[in-house]
Amino acid sequence: MQSIQQKSFFVVLRGAHIVGPIDLGKQDVLIAGEKVAAIEPHIEMPVSWEYEEILLDGYILVPGFIDSHVHMIGGGGEGGYATRTPEVTLSTATRAGITTMVGCLGTDGITRHVTSLLAKARGLEEEGITTYIYTGAYEVPTPTITGSVRSDLILIDKVIGAGEIAISDHRSAQPLREEIQKLAAEARVGGMLSGKAGIVNVHVGDGKAGLDMLFAIVKETEIPITQFLPTHLNRNPWLFKQAIEWGKYGGFIDITSSVGPRGNSKDPIKPSRAIREALDAGVELNNITISSDGNGSIPRFDENGNIIGLGIGNEDSLLEELGDLVLKEGIKLADAIQVVTSNVAKVLKLWPRKGCIKVGSDADFVVLTPDIELYQVWARGKLMVNNGEPIIFGTFEG
Repeated sequence: MQSIQQKSFFVVLRGAHIVGPIDLGKQDVLIAGEKVAAIEPHIEMPVSWEYEEILLDGYILVPGFIDSHVHMIGGGGEGGYATRTPEVTLSTATRAGITTMVGCLGTDGITRHVTSLLAKARGLEEEGITTYIYTGAYEVPTPTITGSVRSDLILIDKVIGAGEIAISDHRSAQPLREEIQKLAAEARVGGMLSGKAGIVNVHVGDGKAGLDMLFAIVKETEIPITQFLPTHLNRNPWLFKQAIEWGKYGGFIDITSSVGPRGNSKDPIKPSRAIREALDAGVELNNITISSDGNGSIPRFDENGNIIGLGIGNEDSLLEELGDLVLKEGIKLADAIQVVTSNVAKVLKLWPRKGCIKVGSDADFVVLTPDIELYQVWARGKLMVNNGEPIIFGTFEG
C-alpha cells in the first residue's frame, strides 16, 4: 500500500498496463500539471527536477470514465416532495471512476432550474472533476437560461447540448414531432456556431411509440441521426429491439447502467447483456455508450400511472457493468472501456482531450486491478481515490 503525498507538478506513473483505449502494453506515464506529457516504456526524469513516482506494476490504466447523464442536483419528486433525490457529491462520482460528467434535469424543471444545475456543475469542477450540462428538462418548450437552446449553447461555456427531453412517457409534455424537430434544429445550429456537440439527450419512456418520433424526424428531415442521444434504451425488450435498429441505422444508443436488477424498471435488460446483444446484432461499437442516470429517481408505475416503487440511479453501476462486460460477457477490455470513455468523448465532442490516454490529453485515469476492481482515480492530474477509497472530498462532505 502506497502512502501518497501529492505535492509536485510532475508525477510519473510507473509500469501500468495502459488500455487507453488502445492497448499500449506496459508503459510509464508522465503527468505535468493536469496533462499527459509523455508515454514511454521507461521515462528518465532529470535529476534536478522534483517529481513524485507511483509504482503501478500489475495494474491496468484506463481513461477516466465520462458519465453523460447525471442528475447533479437530484431528480425525482414523482411521488411528492419527499421523493426528491439528493444532490451528487464529489466522492460518489470519483469512487465510481467518473472524472467527467454531464448534468441534466428531469421531470422537475420548475423547482429545479438550469441555472442551479450550472452552479452545481461549476462547484463540482472547483472540487476537482470536469463538468458540463444539458440545458432543458423533460418538458417542451424546455427551460433555458438565456431564453433559447441555441443561445445557451453559444453563450454559456458548460452547456453542450439539450436534455433530457422526454418522449414516449406519461410524464413528458406529450410533445409533437414538430416541437422535437425544431428543438433539435436549434441545438444543432447552436452547437455548430459554438463548436460544441449540440446533441439532444432524449429520455425514452415505456410508451408504445418508443423511438418512432425520432425515426420519423431523421428519415423525413435534414436533421442527421447523430443529433440525438436517446437513453434508457435497455428498459424493456421491445424498446431495446427498436434501439438495435436505431444503432444499425447509424444512431447512438445509450444504455443506462442503473437499469436492471438494481432498478425498478419493468422487464429490464441487464446493461452489460444489452451491450453484448447489440454488438452481436450488428451495431457498431462506436455507436454504443453507457451512462448511469446517477441520482435520478427510478420510479415504477402501475398501468394507471400510479407510482408503486421508487429507486435511485447509482453511479457505481458503471464500474460494475464494465466488470461484467469483461468477466461475464467476454468482451476484451480495450473494447469494453470504449462505451464509457472514448465513444462518449466523441459523441460529446470532447475527444481527444477526454476519453483517451495520449500526450496532450487531460490526466484523467482509472487504475484497475486485473479483476476490474477500482484501485485509483486521477482527475486532471490529481489523485482522488487511492486503494479504492476517496481521499479528496467535496466541500461539505463529512
